[in-house]
Amino acid sequence: MMFVSIGIGTVAAVALIVIVSILTGSAVKNGAATSELVGTKVPGFSLSGLNAGTQHAPWTSGHAGVLIFFASYCGPCHKEMPEVATYLRHHDQKPVVVMGIDAVDARSSGQAFVKKSKVTFPVAFDPNGVVTTNIFKFENVPETVFVSHKGIVEQVYFGAIPVSQLKSGLAALH
Repeated sequence: MMFVSIGIGTVAAVALIVIVSILTGSAVKNGAATSELVGTKVPGFSLSGLNAGTQHAPWTSGHAGVLIFFASYCGPCHKEMPEVATYLRHHDQKPVVVMGIDAVDARSSGQAFVKKSKVTFPVAFDPNGVVTTNIFKFENVPETVFVSHKGIVEQVYFGAIPVSQLKSGLAALH
């Protein structure tokens, strides 16, 4: 009898979480979803590069951009990043600029992760979440944002982005 009560309680708890998520507009699963950011103009930013130099928001120099938010401690990022990096190494995206943003991470951990994932596109370092949480309002990673050359958010993909979705998002920015 006790196991039946526990089972019913678990089902009720999961149902309640799903209902609250739907009512509050929160994403229940990964994917392209409507985001408050879509259609808004986001400010430019400059961040220290993960390995060196400074990285600037692509739209500040008139380029559309894809921002891939990740962190070395993020489980889904360990699957996503090597696949994305491989695709981008073999497909020229110009004039769109793809930039990684290592969010709320330790620099050495981010550097090791990027090296292991064979990332060759530029990566900015956002250790305090200035861009990640203050501008884009992300609480978790991975997330991917497609931004026009005028700084208008065109699409937000929540969770690890499949290469097929990255490809179609890039095509829409060309």
